[in-house]
Amino acid sequence: MAIVSNDEILSVSQLNRAARQLLESGLPMIWVEGELSNLARPASGHIYFSLKDDQAQVRCAMFRSSNRRLKFEPDNGLQVLLRARVSIYEPRGDYQLIVEHMEEAGQGLLRRRFEELKASLAEEGLFDETHKLRLPAIPDRIGVITSPSGAAIRDILHVLRRRYPLAPIVLYPTRVQGAGAKEEISAALKTAAQRAECDVLILARGGGSLEDLWAFNEESVARSLYACPIPTVSGVGHEIDFTIADLVADVRAPTPSGAAEIVVPDRRELLRELQLQTGRAGAATRRVLQAGGESLRQLGGRLARSHPGAVLQRLAQQLDALTQNLVADFEHKLTERRWELRMLRRQLTAASPLARLQRRAARLATGQIKLNNAMRQRLEAAAKRFAVAAASLQAVSPLATLQRGYAIVSDAKTGAVVRDASKVSVNDRIEARLARGRLQAVVDKTRPD
Repeated sequence: MAIVSNDEILSVSQLNRAARQLLESGLPMIWVEGELSNLARPASGHIYFSLKDDQAQVRCAMFRSSNRRLKFEPDNGLQVLLRARVSIYEPRGDYQLIVEHMEEAGQGLLRRRFEELKASLAEEGLFDETHKLRLPAIPDRIGVITSPSGAAIRDILHVLRRRYPLAPIVLYPTRVQGAGAKEEISAALKTAAQRAECDVLILARGGGSLEDLWAFNEESVARSLYACPIPTVSGVGHEIDFTIADLVADVRAPTPSGAAEIVVPDRRELLRELQLQTGRAGAATRRVLQAGGESLRQLGGRLARSHPGAVLQRLAQQLDALTQNLVADFEHKLTERRWELRMLRRQLTAASPLARLQRRAARLATGQIKLNNAMRQRLEAAAKRFAVAAASLQAVSPLATLQRGYAIVSDAKTGAVVRDASKVSVNDRIEARLARGRLQAVVDKTRPD
């Protein structure tokens, strides 16, 4: 039999503690994927469960401080992705995982697929700025690839009508999520490229989860965008959303409305530019007329010096014709500019927010009257309830009892209410509270019932 010193002998708790410290210090924070089972939620707020696959399982604990950050409801049978550290539960010596973070496995897989595809396409050069096309300053026709029933198309049309209603809009209807969405989006991009009827394309949809936006993270959509010869603007989701389509498109907009604002100019700016150009055209015309007049004076002087009557008549006729043509051309151009200016002013007046403000002011006034009536009714009802409660309280008030001739007797020293004659002795000092005032007395005799 071997002789072992007491220093070499470990207790069970010492052994489990050493094993726990060894595991926690030797293994880093790890990611584990599996299926939830044996889920338990005690009153402490912690979560205990097993994580398993088809060949093994491991016990897990997720304490309340960590599970407060959960964005979904864990349940048995759910496939999850965990970030955890390996440990041992010392009282039982059970090997377990202490979970710091839990997410549904589908989200984790989609994020990994997103990063892998992003890295692959970036290596191929699909995101390079040298491939990006410049958007037209004033588009003749705008193409929109989105769902015809979604909120995105309504937002885009609203912005385009407000900023630049002159450009026609071509809708290429597609599904923007679910089965078949990526095929329809790719086909719409190819159709727009083949028809070549638009000089800019908006690819858009509203916000959603990573799964909802996944059609815009598909490789086929990215390659169709890259191959499209028409400048493209991606307006997918909200500002915080980011997709592969945003990286491949020539311009990325934070929202569908933002994409519409990017592709068209503001008609107010165009109106100011038109007015500026009209002024410049008028000045140029005046300069031409002045130059023609100066030329006429010079020719007249030359003719006057040489007296060529016939030549002078022909030149005078030519000058009259040129002057008439010049004036007619100037008046025609000026009429065109005035007509364009009237059209722009008419469109601007039609889009004025004054009528909407008046309607909303009327609604506000009606709402204020309703609010005042409701507040008055609530106050009247509260006053009635208060009066009833006050009457009920008065009915049970001890002061009303005192008014009927009763008194409240208490010990003069302690102030305790006297309810039993046997608790009072002869010569004890007592105090009686009446409806008005108090009496002090000395007991000279007691008579218990």
